[in-house]
Amino acid sequence: MEGKARCWLVDVGAKGARHLEELLGSLGWEVHRLSPPFSECGELDSTGCGVGVVLLEGLSSKHLGHLESLMIRSQCLWLAVASDSAIDNAENRRLVATLCHGVVEPGVASADLGCLMKHAAFLSGLQSQDVERRHSAAAMSSDAAEYEMVGTTPAMWTLFQTIRKVAAVDAPVFISGESGTGKELTAQAIHERSPRASAACHAINCGALPDHLIQSELFGHEKGAFTGAGQRKIGRIEATDGGTLFLDEIGDLPLELQVNLLRFLETRSIQRVGGLEDIAVDVRIIAATHVDLERAVEEGRFREDLYHRLNVLQIKVPPLREHQEDIEILARYFFERFSGEKSARLKGFSREALLVMRQYHWPGNVRELINRIRRAMVMCENPLIQPEDLGIERRKIARHGMSLDQARDTAEREALVAALGRNKHKVLPAAEELGVSRVTIYRLMDKHGLTRPGACAPAKR
Repeated sequence: MEGKARCWLVDVGAKGARHLEELLGSLGWEVHRLSPPFSECGELDSTGCGVGVVLLEGLSSKHLGHLESLMIRSQCLWLAVASDSAIDNAENRRLVATLCHGVVEPGVASADLGCLMKHAAFLSGLQSQDVERRHSAAAMSSDAAEYEMVGTTPAMWTLFQTIRKVAAVDAPVFISGESGTGKELTAQAIHERSPRASAACHAINCGALPDHLIQSELFGHEKGAFTGAGQRKIGRIEATDGGTLFLDEIGDLPLELQVNLLRFLETRSIQRVGGLEDIAVDVRIIAATHVDLERAVEEGRFREDLYHRLNVLQIKVPPLREHQEDIEILARYFFERFSGEKSARLKGFSREALLVMRQYHWPGNVRELINRIRRAMVMCENPLIQPEDLGIERRKIARHGMSLDQARDTAEREALVAALGRNKHKVLPAAEELGVSRVTIYRLMDKHGLTRPGACAPAKR
C-alpha cells in the first residue's frame, strides 16, 4: 500500500459504506475508517491523510457534535456523500455547508469521485505547503517580500511565463492592471529572475509624493540647491545603479518631470538638482499604472514619446475576477500567512464563505481579498469564517446552492485547471495524472473554454 494517497472514511454502519470503501480503493486510495464514538478518536495527523469522506446516511444527532470537532481538528478537506433525504436534515445540511469541500450522491460515478478526491488532495497539499512555507518565512529577515504570487489558472500561468521572458531582456517594462492586482509583486518577480537580481530593487510611488519633492527624490540634489538642502542627496535612480527601479503610478508624474525622465531613458545619465555634472547610471526601469496611459496621451496628460520609451515590453496583470479559480487557493494561503493573528479555535473558511468569495466581483482585487480575510480572522467568533465575517453580502445563489450537474461541471473544470497547472500545461502528463486520454483532455479544455499559454483560442462555431 506504500505510495498510495491516504484518506479518512467516516462511517456509522450505513448501507453502502463497504461499496464506497472498495470504490475508493479502486481509485488508488488507502482508506482509514473512523467510527463512533468519535470523542475517543485521538490525534489524526499521524496517518498523513489530507482528505476525508463522511457518509451522512444513518448519522444521528448524538454523533454530530464530536464529529464536527473531529473534522475541524483533522485539518483535512472533507467530502460528503449524502442522498437528498440526508441533506433535508437541517443538522446534516449545516455540517455540509460549513465543513465540507463538496458533496456527492451515494451512487456517484467512479470518475466523478476520482476528480473530486484529486482536487481535494491538491488543495490539501497546498495548505500543507503553505504552513511549511510560513514556518520557513519566520526565519527570514524582515525585509523579505511580504507576499508571494500564487495561482494555478491559465491566466496566472500566462503571467508567470511572461515574467520569465521579460526578465531575461534588459529593456524597460510597462505593467498595467487594476488597483490591487499585484503590479509591484510582478515587478519584484521580474527583478529577482533577471541578471540584475544581486543588485538593488527600489520602488517609488509617483502619486504619493508632493510635486516639488519628486524631482529631488528621483534625481537627488546638491548641497544648497534650494532652501533646506543642507547636504547632498543621492536620488533613487542613482542609488539603484546596477539594479531595477520600479516607478508605480507613473501616470501621476507631472509633465515637467516627464521630460527629465525621458532624458534619462535616452542618455542613461542624470543631473542632480542644482548640479551641472552628467552622471552615468545603469538602471532598468519598470513602470506601472492603473490608469489608461493611451487615453492620457490623447488628452495631453502624458508625453507620447515617454510612453513609447516605457512601453517596450508589456505585462498586464489580470484582475481577480478573471481567475476566480484561484480565490480559494489565495484565501487559504493568506489564512496561513496571518495565522499568528487569529484565535486558536478558528480553523478555516465555511463552504458558504468560499462560495460567496467566488461570486464577489472584487473591485479591490487581491489587496481587498487580503484585507477582508485579515479582518475576518480577527473578528470571527466561530470555528469557521462565515460570509458576514468577510463583510460580503450573501447571494441568492449561495443560499439555493447548485444542481448536481453544475457541481460536477465545477469540480471537473477545477480538477482540469489544477492538473494542467501542476504539469506546466503539458497535456500528456495532465492526462496521465487524471487517468484519462489526451483526447479527453482536449475535449474538456474545449468544453470549459480553456487554452494553453501560447496556443490559439479555439475557433467559435
